Amino acid sequence: MLHLVEQALEKDGLDRREFSELLVRLLDYGVICRDESQIEQQLYDRYLRIEELVADYLELIGVRVQHDKRFQFVRLYPPGAQIPGVQDDEAMMQSQGLRMRLSQHEVALILVLRAQYDKALREGQVDDQGCVMASLESLSIAMKNLLKRTLPENMTERKQLFRRMKQLRLIQIANEDRLDDGDMWLRIRPMIMSYVSDQVLADLGDAQPEAEATTEGDADSEEKQPSEAAQQPEPSEAQEDTEENDAEADEESEQSVVESEQQPAETAAEEQETKETATSLFAD
Repeated sequence: MLHLVEQALEKDGLDRREFSELLVRLLDYGVICRDESQIEQQLYDRYLRIEELVADYLELIGVRVQHDKRFQFVRLYPPGAQIPGVQDDEAMMQSQGLRMRLSQHEVALILVLRAQYDKALREGQVDDQGCVMASLESLSIAMKNLLKRTLPENMTERKQLFRRMKQLRLIQIANEDRLDDGDMWLRIRPMIMSYVSDQVLADLGDAQPEAEATTEGDADSEEKQPSEAAQQPEPSEAQEDTEENDAEADEESEQSVVESEQQPAETAAEEQETKETATSLFAD
């Protein structure tokens, strides 16, 4: 068999060492993204030359390959795993040995990344590489709203968590030392789509309205309670004089309200400028 492999490699101008290097990288990381680094760019281009040979070789152990030509990444799936857009083989044996084991923090963050990616996708905020920008603060808020969880407070654990996401090629981070800054931005890769199915995302979204409905029900019960204002007597003549004096103060307060309403627009403009600056960091 090795003789046949070497013959096939020779036709494509490659040797056995280069073939082994590509396979080891794929089996070790489970994924290769062309825009990740110069090394992965070379390995991805090498894969394009022997794509069929790699697929046939891995098929012997039941490992299947997903190649996204649009976003230029290759991902491996262990035997029995579900591949989006690919019909499952009922005869395929399940294998736990080759499956990736994730911690609870990793699973939670992957779900939030998928939800944030889907939100940006609906709003059309996707770049040419299929990536979306997200701030650390938005991820923290989404995790609290969707899963009632928080990111690890310990910086060592937090860095380890995001390094794991980076190793899985789910995100790109410009500076890991800023993981304690809510204004830090990162890129979510389109590969997140293959980690969380649409059904799981839909189930996650269905759980949110139920929680909101419970909160609204509590608010309605509070509104039904008799208020103190309803029990106050009608204003007397002395109170009317006081109200006339307060009218002038109300006019001054309205002026300050108009000025304060201009602040959200300025804040939104600053946030957009920050997002564009973060995007330029990855472009460099």
